[in-house]
Amino acid sequence: MGSPPAAYRGSPGGALDVDRAFYARLSAAAADHRTVEAFTLPIRSGRAWEVPAGHLCRISTPEGPQVGDLNIWNRHDPRERLWASRTRQLQAAHVTTYDRLWSTLPFLRPLATITADTLADYGTDSDGGRVHDLLGTRCDPYVNRMLTGEDFDFHCHSNLTRAVLPYGLTEFDVHDVLNVFQCTGLNDEDRYFMKASPARPGDHIEFFAETDLLMALSTCPGGDLSVDLWGPDAQDPLSVCRPLAVEVLRPPAELLEGWSPPQRAAYAGLHGIRRPRWGEAGG
Repeated sequence: MGSPPAAYRGSPGGALDVDRAFYARLSAAAADHRTVEAFTLPIRSGRAWEVPAGHLCRISTPEGPQVGDLNIWNRHDPRERLWASRTRQLQAAHVTTYDRLWSTLPFLRPLATITADTLADYGTDSDGGRVHDLLGTRCDPYVNRMLTGEDFDFHCHSNLTRAVLPYGLTEFDVHDVLNVFQCTGLNDEDRYFMKASPARPGDHIEFFAETDLLMALSTCPGGDLSVDLWGPDAQDPLSVCRPLAVEVLRPPAELLEGWSPPQRAAYAGLHGIRRPRWGEAGG
């Protein structure tokens, strides 16, 4: 007996269909892309940057395994941002090439599409772990204080908070993340687990910006998550922390022929709220 089908399924040619040939062409032409920005993010830090629509953003592990916590917003309206839970439903709990990262209501459109993933063949390991996690969220100083009784200011939530301040955003704008290069799953008790990242030096994941984006990344203070962060066996993971590299790339214009930014959701109703009808009795 097979497993139940996915709950969210579109019709052929519908909104959930992806033009794989278009994104494959972008990936295959990597040598022709022009680098417009590149930087290395040190350990236990955060940074935000812009990615114009039609550009690519590549995040890589130059020195080996390191988890990164990624936030994404519409550059012109931060109320539109990555919706991790809906992306889990429409795509998968762990994403890879051709999966799309969807935005919050009332926008509900792809913010970015994954065009390349050197860990795409990792699949499911013997523990049920998979890579590029949307199941969990960012580590934060509030939970850390609750679990340890100690303050630590460089959790991913704090790193992202500092990163977005120059863009006029605050802690309230930081949201559930995509954990790139992070290997996670659910154990036999249906509880979330994390294990050592399988990323190797030079591995990368690449995103195509479907609209103008603001992205922010934290190099997780847990490093590659090969040691316990909480509980009786907790250790300081400083020795397994490594930097992440970010590149913003502009593909040749001819590769974008026929592409246009996705429109926001078509629903324009009032959620059942009646419009006033002036002149009617009682109006």
